[in-house]
Amino acid sequence: MATMAAAPSSDTSLGGILEQVAKEKGIDKKILVETIEAAILKAAQSVFGPSRELEARFNDESGQVDLFQYMTVVETVSDPEREIALPDVERLKLEAAMGEELGFQVFWRPEDAEKAREQDKEYGDILKLKHGRTTFGRIAAQTAKQVLLQRVRDAERDLIYNEYKDRKGELIRGIVRRFEKGNNIIVDLGRTEGILPFREQTPRETYRPGDRIVAYVKDIDREARGPQIILSRADPRLVEKLFEAEVPEIYEGIVRIVSVAREPGARSKIAVTSRDADVDPVGACVGMKGSRVQAVVQELRGEKIDIVPYDRDPARYVIAAIQPAEVHKVIVDEADGRMELVVPDEKLSLAIGRKGQNVRLAAQLTNWKLDIISESKFKQMEEEAISALQQIDGVNEQIAKSMYRLGFRALEEVSEATTEELAAIPGLGGSDVADRIKTQAETTMERLRQERIRAASQRSEALTDRERLMFIRGVGERTVTLLEEAGYRSVEDLLREDEDRLAIRTGLGIKKARAIKQGARDFVESEQKVLDAARAEARQRAAAAKQA
Repeated sequence: MATMAAAPSSDTSLGGILEQVAKEKGIDKKILVETIEAAILKAAQSVFGPSRELEARFNDESGQVDLFQYMTVVETVSDPEREIALPDVERLKLEAAMGEELGFQVFWRPEDAEKAREQDKEYGDILKLKHGRTTFGRIAAQTAKQVLLQRVRDAERDLIYNEYKDRKGELIRGIVRRFEKGNNIIVDLGRTEGILPFREQTPRETYRPGDRIVAYVKDIDREARGPQIILSRADPRLVEKLFEAEVPEIYEGIVRIVSVAREPGARSKIAVTSRDADVDPVGACVGMKGSRVQAVVQELRGEKIDIVPYDRDPARYVIAAIQPAEVHKVIVDEADGRMELVVPDEKLSLAIGRKGQNVRLAAQLTNWKLDIISESKFKQMEEEAISALQQIDGVNEQIAKSMYRLGFRALEEVSEATTEELAAIPGLGGSDVADRIKTQAETTMERLRQERIRAASQRSEALTDRERLMFIRGVGERTVTLLEEAGYRSVEDLLREDEDRLAIRTGLGIKKARAIKQGARDFVESEQKVLDAARAEARQRAAAAKQA
């Protein structure tokens, strides 16, 4: 292949820039050269035409990017931008045979203006480049500059990402530099900057430029337009990492943090356990005269921290987590993942905590749903439950108490129990009696439901969504609570939901979910209409009485 090229230029400005950038930014010069070549080629195709066969090549001697156009020698030209006729090759005294590619250097830089004029004079009718030269020179220079800057930025971001990607989940120290829109804080980390978003800041913490800060590296966002390193002061894992830094036993793996619950700026609870029977995990975290825990508290600017011993027994674990309140009784509902904690009346507010904070954190820490009940309230609920169970024909007070001790709290629990479960109740009798009790519980539930509907029909006040849910056949207080917790707060919510999804979200099982869905449909299609008509009459009577 023959190539018509110019002699090297003495100007090495671009080469010098590439050398300097590669050295300062730690980027391979080869990558920068390829980027510049691609940018010049793209600009050339946009100016001279995309159908031309062009090549941009960095010249190590001149330190500049040379542009070439290639044309194939043919007998008859069909594509004048890519082909040159053999007679023209012979006329111009070019050394190229049939089928060979002939290359022409495209002179586009200002210092090559004289060479460009000579080329246009000699080969202008073949190359047809004169019109685009002046435009291309300006565009190429701007494009090269922009692409180089962008490539440098991208390379820097790649270097930062590669340097910090393995530090995700660690503590990092920096200096507050400035505040951005949205109250985001920009933190100087040395080689780069990190961002502490407003949502990841701890309430009541304030910073000024120049303040030192310790934060948790929450994420490294490679595609972020601003700083890539996302920091957090509100993440519960910040507490975990601070203890790891202060307590050698945690760092060495002797003491392990099982769980962390946190309300940033207010209070945290951590559960710890030890792999060595001779090491007290709570004592190790507290330190001599509280030195270790105080160091963490100081770093969190006064946030209170409760250190809880982890226990494999869920009840013991929850009792420890609810401290400083004392618990007299624990009722565990494993199926629902719930516990009822009975505390002395005078300790009720302490167990709940300010605005429910203590019980909320204990629930987060242990992953159990927790209900705090005072002893007097529990006694009242016990009496009400036993009284409700006694409404079943054939169940006296003694049997009702036995049923209560075995976990039966409501009529619907009896109606949904298996014959074997009921037969195990002391004093109840055999399977035949258990079947009868189960049927009687269902009958009693239906009788009470009809009584509630009749009472509601005499009222003029609006019915609540909870009351309407209680009008569904087979639904009691326990089921309504589970429905509400799963997001089903009205009869209409149930009618819109798929049975399988209802079963999964509530944990009631597909059989119960189908029964509830059918019960809701039956209520709306029949009983609801009768109820609405009766309530309309009640409102008319009330209005007439008021007028009289």
